[in-house]
Formats: sequence, C-alpha cells, structure tokens
Amino acid sequence: MTTLTIPELLERIEYPDSDGLPMSDNTLQWYWMVLIKEGLEILFADDPNVFVAGNLLWYPVEGDNRFRMAPDVFVVKGRPKGYRGSYMQWREGGLPPQVVFEVLSPGNTAREMAEKTDLYDEYGVEEFYIYDPDRGTLRGFARRDGVWAPIPSMQNWVSPRLGIVFRLEDGELVLTGPDGVRFISSVDRDRQWKQAESRAEQQQRRAEQQQSRAEQQQRFAEEQQRLAEQQQLLTEEQRRLAGQEKDRADRLAAKLRAAGIDPDQ
Repeated sequence: MTTLTIPELLERIEYPDSDGLPMSDNTLQWYWMVLIKEGLEILFADDPNVFVAGNLLWYPVEGDNRFRMAPDVFVVKGRPKGYRGSYMQWREGGLPPQVVFEVLSPGNTAREMAEKTDLYDEYGVEEFYIYDPDRGTLRGFARRDGVWAPIPSMQNWVSPRLGIVFRLEDGELVLTGPDGVRFISSVDRDRQWKQAESRAEQQQRRAEQQQSRAEQQQRFAEEQQRLAEQQQLLTEEQRRLAGQEKDRADRLAAKLRAAGIDPDQ
C-alpha cells in the first residue's frame, strides 16, 4: 500500500471552476459587473502584472475546495494576466485580491453582505466596494494602517490601490480613471469610437477640400503669371516692330532729303 505525502494529497484535490450559481441575477447587475471589469481591464491593459477577473471563484485556502468566494469583480496587483479556471491563492504567490467589487441585486441580503465583508477582511482584501444600482447607493471598506473600516464618504473617494475616483450622480455610479477618462460600456465606447472616426473623416475631407482649393488657386496664379509673361513678350515685340518701322521711316526721310525733297511736305 502506497502512502501519499501531504503535498501529494493536496495536489490531488480538485477545485471546481464553477459553483453552479448564476453569474448575475438580472441584466442591470450584469451591465455594471461588465462595465467595472472592462473599465479596469482597459485601465491596466499595459501592465502585465495586474490581473482583473469577473465572477471568478477564489479559493483562499489550499486543501479546502468547499470554502470559496466569487466576487463580482476583483483586482490583483502583482499577478500576471492570463486564463484561469479559478483563482487558487497558494498558486498565486499567496496574494489575495486587493480590491473587490460587489454589484447588488434584489436577491442579495444585508446579512449576506455583512458576512462577505467579514470574510474579505479576514482573508486580506484591502478595499471592498458595494454598489446597489436599484437603490443608487454606494458603500466602501478600506484597510488603513492594517485596520479594516468603513469609508466615511464615497463621494469623490480615490482608491488607494487603483487610483480610480468614485462618485454618484443621481444614484448612478461614475468611475473615473487617474487619467480622467470615465468608465463606460462597450456600446458607448463603440459609439464614441464611431463618432471620433466620423469626425476624423470629416476633418480629412475638409483638409482635402482645402488642399484642392489651394491647388486650384496655385494653378490660377500660375496661369495668371503665364498670361502676364505672354503680355510682356507681346509688348516687347510691339516695341521691337515699332522701332523697326521708325528706323525705316528715318532712312526713307534721309534719302528724300539727299534727293532734295522735304519729307515733311
């Protein structure tokens, strides 16, 4: 009989990628989950060591495949991007998600969120944000000097870890990156891109029209210059012919005088 070591036993434990629960309860909750996740992915797109996930199972304890959490959105700074079936903390350098977002649906209870708040505190989350799109409320918790505490006011709150700015406008969550760019949905982003593309095309057409007018003006100026040069040549030719005619008249007058004839009579 082969006796397995503890590491070998731990290695054989399976950690399911799904808990069988729906990713969201309704389209409004899903909308905000996607908007937050995509906004964070765009914000940290150029940093290979920031991992952003949505509704991914997080296993904080090796060997316990029953204890798991599935934050709506979470961010781990210090871990590489890439595919994961789940986030197994012991395989991620022991790093827990530093920032967690939960978007509430009518099915979420106050007791459930209180339990999640305690668990996130216990397992090392640094910032936890809860947005209720139905009620238009926003709450947050942050770890300051190692102490987990509610954030007194979320209006214009700046995330210490992410640098993003939180505020509510008529109950709607507004997230703005450190660059001042607001998080928007992929549909709005596509609309903005198309509008920008349309403006660029209009500017290109205006530039081409201006270039065409400039070329026409240049051609007109060149034609005017050519006509002026032709007129100059014609004037010079007329002067030359007039000079020749005067020379002939002078020679004729001289001959008449030599013959005793007054050319003026």
